[in-house]
Order: sequence, then structure tokens, then C-alpha cells
Amino acid sequence: MTNDANDAHDAHEAGVTPIVVLAVVPADPPYRLVEINGTMVGTARDMLDVIKLAYQAGMTHVDLDDPSVVRWVGGGKYKWL
Repeated sequence: MTNDANDAHDAHEAGVTPIVVLAVVPADPPYRLVEINGTMVGTARDMLDVIKLAYQAGMTHVDLDDPSVVRWVGGGKYKWL
């Protein structure tokens, strides 16, 4: 297993979602804070930003529809406003 696979597997067994996308911050432009493995890694203005942040954190496979991989807080992946 790769490191990101190990991290995702360990997190899943512990009942923790590796990627958490927090609620929309009503700024101009709006954004969402992103945590990976419990660490705040940056801001996202769209789904592509979430994927980029995950890759930068060492994850090579990111399924935004998989609730064991991504937890969307305050709205799903289409909520950006």
C-alpha cells in the first residue's frame, strides 16, 4: 500500500474521514477550508481545488463522492456560494 492508502485505511478504521471540507465562508469570493488527516491544508474555491490540495498532501486517488474519503460539512460538493 502507498502512504496515502495507508493513511486513508488507518483513518477509515478509526472512523475518521481523511478529507474534511468545511462550510462555505461568505467572503468575496466564497471559499471552503480543507482539512486532510486532521491538518488544515488550505482553502478551496471549487472541487478542483480540493483535489489539488489532496494531491499536494500526498493522496493519489481522491473520490469526491466517497463518504469514507471526503466529508462535506455545510453542503455537498456543489455548494460553493
